[in-house]
Amino acid sequence: MSTPDTEHTSPPTNMQDPSPSGKPSLRTLAGAGVGNTLEWYDWSVYAIFAPFFASQFFVSENRTSALLATLAIFAAGFFMRPIGGFFFGWLADRYGRKFSLTTSMMMMAGGSLIIGVAPTHASIGIFAGLILLIARLVQGLAHGGEIAASYTYVAEIAPRAKRGLWSTSVYVSVTAGIVLASLIGAAGSSLVGEGALRDWVWRVPFIFGGLLAFAGMYIRRTLEETDAFEAENSTSTRRTALDILRGLGKNKSSLIRVLGMSAGVTVVYYTWAVGIPGFAIANRGVDATDGLWASVIANIFFMLTLPFWGKLSDRVGRKPIFLTYFIAMLILTFPLMALAGGSALRLGLVMAVALFFLGAFVGIMPAYFAELFPTEVRASGIGVPYSLMVAIFGGTAPYTLTWLEGRGTAWMFSLYMVILLIVGLTTTLLSPETKGKALV
Repeated sequence: MSTPDTEHTSPPTNMQDPSPSGKPSLRTLAGAGVGNTLEWYDWSVYAIFAPFFASQFFVSENRTSALLATLAIFAAGFFMRPIGGFFFGWLADRYGRKFSLTTSMMMMAGGSLIIGVAPTHASIGIFAGLILLIARLVQGLAHGGEIAASYTYVAEIAPRAKRGLWSTSVYVSVTAGIVLASLIGAAGSSLVGEGALRDWVWRVPFIFGGLLAFAGMYIRRTLEETDAFEAENSTSTRRTALDILRGLGKNKSSLIRVLGMSAGVTVVYYTWAVGIPGFAIANRGVDATDGLWASVIANIFFMLTLPFWGKLSDRVGRKPIFLTYFIAMLILTFPLMALAGGSALRLGLVMAVALFFLGAFVGIMPAYFAELFPTEVRASGIGVPYSLMVAIFGGTAPYTLTWLEGRGTAWMFSLYMVILLIVGLTTTLLSPETKGKALV
C-alpha cells in the first residue's frame, strides 16, 4: 500500500532525536499530562454519573428510558468532535500546540460548570434537557481539539527512540481523569448513599472538575512549544484553513489509515474504559457503590500496564503491538461481554482483562498517528479522522449497548464490535511500520 505520502516511513538508523531544544523534559511531559487528566475528567464524568442524574433531566416512569435519553445527549456531544478536531487542529497547526491545548480546556471547563449548576426538569421542564445538550455540544467541540493537540504535542516533545513509551503518558493521564471521576462517585455513594448521589451529589464532580480545570489552564500556559512546530512555523507563512485542507488532501492514505484503525478501537474504548460500569449498574444487577470501586481498580491496573506496551513498541515496532490488540479482542469480545455483570468482582476482573489488551492499541496510538503526518498538518490529520470515528462509533457505544440489552439482543453489540475490529485489523496489516521515524 505504498503511496507518495508514506514511502518515507521506513525507520531511519539514527535514533538520536531529542526534543524540545535538544533536551527532553519530563516536567514538560508531566505538565501536559496534568492538563490532559483534568480535561478528560470533565469529559468522562458524564458517562460515569449518567445513571444517577438521568432522572433529574428527563421524567419517565421507566428509569431505562431516562438513561437512554441522557446517553443520547452523551452521543450528541461526540458529533461536535470532528468539527472541534478540524478547528482546534487548525489552531494547533497555525498558532501552536500550546495555544490550542489551553483554549480547548477553557471550553471544557465551561461546559462542566454549566452541567453542575443546571436546573432540573422539575424546575424548568424540557429546557433542562436542552441546557444539558448545549453544554455537551460545547464540551464535544473542545474535546475534539484536545485529541488533536495533545497527541501531537506529546509525540513531538518525545525522544525518537522513546516515543512509544512517552506516548503512553496520554492515556495514563486520560485514565487518571476517569479514575478521579470514578473515585468521587464511589466515595460519594459510600459516604452519603445512592439516594443522595441521585438527588444532588452528582453535581459535585461537575462543579469540582470545572473549577479544577482553571488551574490546569495555568499549567498549560507554562508549557514550551514543540521544536517541530517552531521549526515549521519559522520557515512558512501562516496557514489558512484552505491550506490545511490542501495539506490533508496530500495525505489521503494516512487519513484512511487513521479512519480504519480508529473504527476498531473507539467502540471498544468507550465500552470498556468509560461506559461499562454504568451499564452494569443499570442493567446487570451490579451494586452502584461496588461497581464504581471495581471501575476504579480496573482503570488503575490499566494505567500501570500502559508503559509496558509503549516500551515494547519502541523495541519491536508499532504494528506487532497493534496486531496483538486486534487478535486478542477478536477472541475475547463475546465472552467478556457475556460476563460483564452479576457482581462487582466479576465486573472488575472482566474490565481488567479488556483494558489490558486495549492498552496495546491506545497506549501507542498517539505516537503512531503522529508518525503518519508531516508537521504542517499533523494536528489536523490526527484530529479530524479520529474525532469522526469517535463520533460515529465511540459516542454511540453506551447508548447502543443499553438499547440492545433492553431488547434482549446484547450479543448483537458484541458482533458489532467484532466487525469493527476486523476493519481495524485489515487496515493495520496494510499500513506501514513507523517506529523510529523523524517527525518533520
